Amino acid sequence: MSLTTGRSQPLGRAASPAGPPIISPVVELNVGGQFYTTTVITLRKLPGSKLADMFSSLTKACTDAEGRFFIDRPGTYFGPILDYLRSGQVPTQHIPEVYREAQFYEIKPLVKLLEDMPQIFGEQMARKQFLLRVPGYSENLELMVRLARAEAVAARCSSVLVCVVRTEEDAANCAESLRVLEADKRLVVKFGPWKAAPVIRDLLDSVRMDIEARGYQVAYDYCSKKIFQPKPGAYEYFYSFLFNWW
Repeated sequence: MSLTTGRSQPLGRAASPAGPPIISPVVELNVGGQFYTTTVITLRKLPGSKLADMFSSLTKACTDAEGRFFIDRPGTYFGPILDYLRSGQVPTQHIPEVYREAQFYEIKPLVKLLEDMPQIFGEQMARKQFLLRVPGYSENLELMVRLARAEAVAARCSSVLVCVVRTEEDAANCAESLRVLEADKRLVVKFGPWKAAPVIRDLLDSVRMDIEARGYQVAYDYCSKKIFQPKPGAYEYFYSFLFNWW
C-alpha cells in the first residue's frame, strides 16, 4: 500500500535527505473519524503492543486523504488509551469500552489494571465464571431469542417459557410438570442445575442482562399457574420472559 497522498508531505512525516521518508517525532492520527496528535515515542512506549507494531515502520501504517495515520477503531475510547501511554493515567469512565480497546491494542499493563476494577472484575471473574458452570447457557439464550422471534409476526410481544432449576432436587420436583408441557407441545427452555453459589434469581437476572445486551426489550415474571397442571409447588421453577417489539 502506498503511503503518499497528493500532498507535498503527509502529516506526521519528514523527508530524509539520505533516503525515503521517516516518521516525524510528532504524528497526527485519525482513529475512526476522531483526530489525535501525539508522538511516535508515546505510540511505541510498550514494545509488543499493536500500536508499537503499527508505528515500527512506514509499511505497517495507512493514511487518510489528509495524510493522517488511520486506525479503523472507535475513536471515542482511544483518548484514554493515549492518556495511559502518556502518563500512566488509568481511566475512570467507560471502563468496559476502554477495556475492550486496551485488549485490541494489546496494552497489557492497562488490561491488567482494568481487570482489577470492580466493573470488569465483577463481570469477568464473578458473573461469567458463574455462567460457565450453567450447562448450555449460551445455547439456551440463542433458543430463547429464536422462539421469541418466531412468535413476533403481527404481534406486539412474545412470551418464552423458561424453567430454572438450581439443584438435582429442584429438577426432580419439576420433572412431572415438564412432561405435561411436553405432551401439550409447549416448548420450554430449561436452565440448570448448576454447581455454584448464585441462586435462581441471579440466573434469571443474567439471562435478562445478556438478552438486553443484544438490543431486545425483555422482562420476566413467574409463570401463571393456569398455563399447565404442575405438581404442587413446581410452578415456582417456571418463568415467562416477555419480549416487547414495539
